[in-house]
Amino acid sequence: MLIGTILRDKGSDVATVAPEATVRELLAKLAEHNIGAVVVSSDGATISGIVSERDVVRRLHDRGAAILDEPVSSIMTAEVRTVSPGSNVDELRRTMTTHRFRHMPVVENGRLVGIVSIGDVVKSAIEELETEKASLVDYLHR
Repeated sequence: MLIGTILRDKGSDVATVAPEATVRELLAKLAEHNIGAVVVSSDGATISGIVSERDVVRRLHDRGAAILDEPVSSIMTAEVRTVSPGSNVDELRRTMTTHRFRHMPVVENGRLVGIVSIGDVVKSAIEELETEKASLVDYLHR
């Protein structure tokens, strides 16, 4: 299965936040959309970074509540791994597991076109297994 298939089912909406937005504003966006990570982007198309709940919690622990009024750029991960719509979901699953991250932006022709979470990847694996099971059961009952 390809990443583009997941995006086709899920949609390509991506919540973004500007690098200069405060961490407090970031938290409001995470809560509003009920999501765990946001792409940091000035224009909604190019990626400056990514920031997750995990980043906020770690910085709160390290630096205290003062980070709430700091810019998102001060806590984001600036080196962002991305994936293309034509990439294989199995490869993405291995990458996410190996490098221990749960969200990956999808980029095509240098532009942000979606985001895939580990939940999306697991859901696609379950759907694939269910399809295979149905095919096998159908084959056995013929």
